[in-house]
Amino acid sequence: MAMTHKTMEDFARSCGVSRPTLSKFFDDPTSVKPATRKRIEEALRSSDYQPNLFARNLNRKRTRSIGIMVPTVADPFYSEMVSRIELRLRDEGYWPIVISSHGSRELEVEATRTILSLKVSGALIAPLGLRSDRRTLEKLTQAIPVVYFDTYLEGGTPFVGNNNAQSISTIVEYLCRSGDAPVYFDIPHVNHNSPERLESYVGSMKRLGHEPVVIGDTDDYTWDFERIGYEQTEKMLANGGLPGKTILCNNDRLAFGVMAAAYARGLKVGRKGDCDLRVAAHDDHPLSRYTCPGLTTMAQDFAAMAGRSVETLLALLNEDDTAVAPKVSLDATLVMRQSA
Repeated sequence: MAMTHKTMEDFARSCGVSRPTLSKFFDDPTSVKPATRKRIEEALRSSDYQPNLFARNLNRKRTRSIGIMVPTVADPFYSEMVSRIELRLRDEGYWPIVISSHGSRELEVEATRTILSLKVSGALIAPLGLRSDRRTLEKLTQAIPVVYFDTYLEGGTPFVGNNNAQSISTIVEYLCRSGDAPVYFDIPHVNHNSPERLESYVGSMKRLGHEPVVIGDTDDYTWDFERIGYEQTEKMLANGGLPGKTILCNNDRLAFGVMAAAYARGLKVGRKGDCDLRVAAHDDHPLSRYTCPGLTTMAQDFAAMAGRSVETLLALLNEDDTAVAPKVSLDATLVMRQSA
């Protein structure tokens, strides 16, 4: 039966060490002598004692915690990023604290203030972008080291994200080479990724000698991309059809809605000769390989984005400014599946 210890003082006495020594061990096991470390570790195995790291951290000027904020954890893209960042931070000895802004400006402000109140060492932030309260986020960047990922705000805060110019030009070239030139299905410009991808599409089409064709109602601010993809495609199909046989969607979630609407109308999506429509997109959303047919897309480098984001923040925490690039743009990889 495990021994019970209610306080750190009780556990320290049972180990035969002082409370400051035990505190040093919990901060960094390598900071105490090997023999002392072995004694504490053996005591932990035979005890049910768990240190209250949160309470101990609040007594410090800065904690070993890192704030992580994303627009939503319901989107598997952000879930994947958060999972990778969390594991990397834990490997580095930091405790991740994840907060979602749920696509809301007000909740992003609240989340930013919460991160600051928790006295975290630093933060990794994917801001909303267009709807962000820049003043609140600027206060955070002035108080602690911050790295933006996926989405940035103008200013000097380091950023790690996708190279949209490279990725969109790559998939436009592929679609033009393998069939009809693509029509671009845009989304509301919720952050910088949307206009950058649109600009790359237009430039790539002109460079290849094709007239750019852009569809999609971008007036209403929403993150509900599957719904608008379905509703807008259904409306276009009911009113005479789409303006082309190849549709390049701004992101995979939009493409899910487009493909569902096409299926509902009896259209066959795919790259074979008997298909009515080709659909391609961007991101390599974790569910993209499981659509029917599998979605052709540009795969963002999740591992590199998470890794570089954490490495940049650690460099800032270690005050190694020479290791910090102001903006890191990662190339994406074309993933050819059956949809285009």
